[in-house]
Amino acid sequence: MALDVTGAGNAERRPERAERTDPRTQVGRVFLIRHAEAGERSEWTGKDRDRPLTAPGRIQAERLADRLEGQPLDRILTSGYVRCVETMAPMAARGNLIPTLVSWLEEGADAAEALTALLAGGSVAACSHGDVVSGILFELADRGVALGSSPRMQKGSMWVLEVVQGRVSSARYLPPPD
Repeated sequence: MALDVTGAGNAERRPERAERTDPRTQVGRVFLIRHAEAGERSEWTGKDRDRPLTAPGRIQAERLADRLEGQPLDRILTSGYVRCVETMAPMAARGNLIPTLVSWLEEGADAAEALTALLAGGSVAACSHGDVVSGILFELADRGVALGSSPRMQKGSMWVLEVVQGRVSSARYLPPPD
């Protein structure tokens, strides 16, 4: 069942920087997603960027796609880490979109740069990691966006950012799907 948010298929690597547009046309919605459950980093023996979703994480990914069913998306952006790509795969398949892998959503990326790129306009779903999501939330708080008394970012959760004239006008947290 799709959630009313109005109130991986194949992936391709695109240029790292978002195209700059006239700020007066930058209107849309950003669905900022922290990747679904991927198990414990300490229990994974391979490269961390190759750590996949767990079985519950794959279910979360499907339910995240359910949540955004029927929402118009212009782009799907994701960190190139397997857990992020797998989180966005069901959404991409349903929307017939090819996810774009961007380094500015990968662990350790600069949150201010990521936020600027996400605000380039249109409706976008973007998947990243805890450190980047928390950095983006700090940036938003510094810009005066109300996030509540203790902003959350559980795995599989989503922030819905309403964008008007290139600025976030409001932000709403959606917990991970059941």
